[in-house]
Amino acid sequence: MARLVSFLVWCLCLGMAGQTAYAAEATLFRLFLLDGSVLVSYGEFARVDDRVIFSMPVGGRPDEPRLQVATVRAALVDWPRTDRYAASTRYQRYAQTRGEEDFHILSNEVALALNDIALSSNRQQALALAENVRRTVADWPRLHYGYRQTDVREIISVLDQAISTLRAAQGATTFELSLVAMAEAPALEPVVGMPNTRQQLDEIFHVASMTKGAERVAMLQSGLALLSEAGSTISDATALRRSAETQIREEMTTDRKYASLSQKVVTQAKSYASRAAISDIERLVSRVPREDAKLGNQRPEMVQAQRNTFVFNTSMTLRQQNADIVRYQQLIQSDNEIVSLRDSIKQTSAVQLQNGVITANDYLLDINAEAQARQDRNLHEVQLLLSRYNHKTTAGY
Repeated sequence: MARLVSFLVWCLCLGMAGQTAYAAEATLFRLFLLDGSVLVSYGEFARVDDRVIFSMPVGGRPDEPRLQVATVRAALVDWPRTDRYAASTRYQRYAQTRGEEDFHILSNEVALALNDIALSSNRQQALALAENVRRTVADWPRLHYGYRQTDVREIISVLDQAISTLRAAQGATTFELSLVAMAEAPALEPVVGMPNTRQQLDEIFHVASMTKGAERVAMLQSGLALLSEAGSTISDATALRRSAETQIREEMTTDRKYASLSQKVVTQAKSYASRAAISDIERLVSRVPREDAKLGNQRPEMVQAQRNTFVFNTSMTLRQQNADIVRYQQLIQSDNEIVSLRDSIKQTSAVQLQNGVITANDYLLDINAEAQARQDRNLHEVQLLLSRYNHKTTAGY
């Protein structure tokens, strides 16, 4: 127990130490691309499907930079290199901010547990407490970026000694301690600070070259704002400004062409849909990729959106037509019952007329009611046939 008491004193001394202050600045991550370029992410980046979303610093003060949301294709990223740097950055950020405080909390919890174990008269409960604390400590590095591995192993060795002592006191002669693989601290790399104005401009224009449409325009506009802010400190500012303005005009021209194409397709599709000319709509949709190719395949997302809209509308139309078919089938089933009932009433009325129970006018009313029921059934049968025909036409049968 001498080692346990010494460790308890060490934990109490640690609890008296001061805590590290939090850094105010955000963590800067880096995306390493396969072409050798590097992009700075202000804060964590997110990988969503085949895209990586991150915030780029695009001017402003170093402590309060302007940020531009950007995306790049995940396939362009050197993920092993990016992940190594991200792990190193997270570790160092954690060590500078919460690391010591969290380890201080852990140490205090262990010290309190060891104190309870030492004072407990129930050895079985003390053993259960020691084993539970050991599991918590063994799992701590995995949840804290592998921080303070050496100290955590020292704590575990003390707990193992306490557990062995408690088990021996209960008469156990063999001991099996579950070995837990702890997360190792990552290999540390130098943390890069905020990129300077030149670096930010290079990153802006590089990302712009990998994007299209509104995202590209927004990126280039951020580049123009940064050039205005930088003034004469950028030697090739005039050339960069001219390039950005030219690219923005080209993108806006392309947007107008695609907007015109989209409007034309939508107008024709509505016209065809009003006549249930599904085959014409299919031909129209198949023609869109050819029109897209004429414009240089600059907006593949628009082409996909048109196709998705067609599929969705067709699906909704088929669903409504199926509902109509079921509704008319149910109406015809009800019509059959009504016609049978009206026919029975008509036959009863004929007997009553012969016996002078009802007048001829009453009998004619029953005849007309039976005829109306048959007409309603005939109408619903025609509507059912029409619904089935429309469904087959829409489905392309």
